[in-house]
Amino acid sequence: KDEVGRIINLVDSIYKIFGFEYGVELSTKPEKAMGSDEIWQIAVTSLKDALESKKIEFKINQGGGAFYGPKIDFHIKDVLGRSWQCGTIQVDFQMPEKFGLSYIGEDNNKHPPVIIHRTIYGSIERFLGILIEHFAGKFPLWLAPIQVRILTVADRFMGYAENIREEMERNNVRAEIDSRTESVGYKVREAQMQKIPLILTVGEKEENSNTVAIRTIDNKVHFNIKSEDLIKKVLNSVNNKEISFSF
Repeated sequence: KDEVGRIINLVDSIYKIFGFEYGVELSTKPEKAMGSDEIWQIAVTSLKDALESKKIEFKINQGGGAFYGPKIDFHIKDVLGRSWQCGTIQVDFQMPEKFGLSYIGEDNNKHPPVIIHRTIYGSIERFLGILIEHFAGKFPLWLAPIQVRILTVADRFMGYAENIREEMERNNVRAEIDSRTESVGYKVREAQMQKIPLILTVGEKEENSNTVAIRTIDNKVHFNIKSEDLIKKVLNSVNNKEISFSF
């Protein structure tokens, strides 16, 4: 019960990082199962007690357990209200017996262990697919593969753009430069289509004042921002795993 409770805490903390709400099911003995009813009842009761001790509401999924033991299933809800079964905690009394597993207890005798099967994300590829749909590709700043894209107004500002990128790199901010000889409007649109959270524009005004112009993912523009002030805000947002970023 105690170990299952710790896993429930882990599931809850990770899903909250991504902003997911979730529902919980307790799945009981299926028609075709290994082991006695007594052992199954002990396992089901352990899972039920762990959930109730956390004051978690749950539904009973009668007969939905694995053939070797009951389980707790976590169904995350995406932004469209769809439910996806991802995390699971399964109690297994059967496999240790079948494989002849044992440990030496405090009484110096052999005892069969209980296996707790655990997965948080489920299939990682499936979880990423759900995550992309949930955010419609607009990942929070901390999760975005590229957090900042720096756009140069002209080639002569490449040195200044590189200085900003290097400063961000030193602070573990994922940044890149778009120095192509395209119009700023074109480069901005392309960055927006790629869901880059922060788009920085640097030109003569910004170089002279040692600042940047910033366009956030909600299409709001902020001028005369010092790069060190931006980095502080970015790091604060990243460290706190904020879902949205604003000035």
